[in-house]
Amino acid sequence: MTPQPARAECSGPETASAMDVAPFKLPLVKAVFRDVTPMHVSRSAAWAAASVTRTVLTQIIGGATEAAEEEARKKLIPGDLLSAIDRNVELEVGGKWYDHSPTFRGLTGVRYDAEGVLVPPRRRSGSRKPSAVVGAHRFEAGVKKLLRSQGATAVPAMVRDLDGIASAFLTDLARDAAMVVREGGVKRFGTVALAMPGEPASSPFREDSVRAPSARTGDRRTIGRDDILAATTIQLFGGTLRQRALTEAREATQNT
Repeated sequence: MTPQPARAECSGPETASAMDVAPFKLPLVKAVFRDVTPMHVSRSAAWAAASVTRTVLTQIIGGATEAAEEEARKKLIPGDLLSAIDRNVELEVGGKWYDHSPTFRGLTGVRYDAEGVLVPPRRRSGSRKPSAVVGAHRFEAGVKKLLRSQGATAVPAMVRDLDGIASAFLTDLARDAAMVVREGGVKRFGTVALAMPGEPASSPFREDSVRAPSARTGDRRTIGRDDILAATTIQLFGGTLRQRALTEAREATQNT
């Protein structure tokens, strides 16, 4: 039997491996990193960040879909997003978006400063440099594509919230990855086992299945794949979501 030729490296979103990471394309991911750090982002790091963000959004959409089905609705509404987070606290990510979204604003409570004066809600700034909130619209096409791939549709307000969560999460992931590079590794770890009252706690994950290396190799100017994995352990505090995100990111980058 003749040997098969070596598999070519992924060259773009039209390849099978790229479709596994879609809907968040490399140029968009790298643009988010450029907003928060001057460091170079390797191709495998961008794939890993796209994969982790996709995993998180997929889990959120799955939880919201279950909530909608219980009410015999086909379109997802912001209330389904709240239900998904209530049922699974692991999905509470992209927290910086919450202060800007009408869906979450009523849940975050009023805020007071050190003098006891009410702090008004933050408004969008006119900064030239896009923040996670100002740049959230960049994710609309990807979110809609991800919804279609899951057989779901959503009202515009729900799409807006998914846009914002994706943008805020990826921005935080980029900042943490840059911190990992600067500090030479992850300085803290943590795994939280979640269980409902009266239910037995789930068995702990294997240590190597959820942890990224505590010490990194390489220069201090380039964010690599392992830096994204390390940042993921910071952003996702434990449980099945973190394990799945790490596993899928490794699979998505194994041929890049």
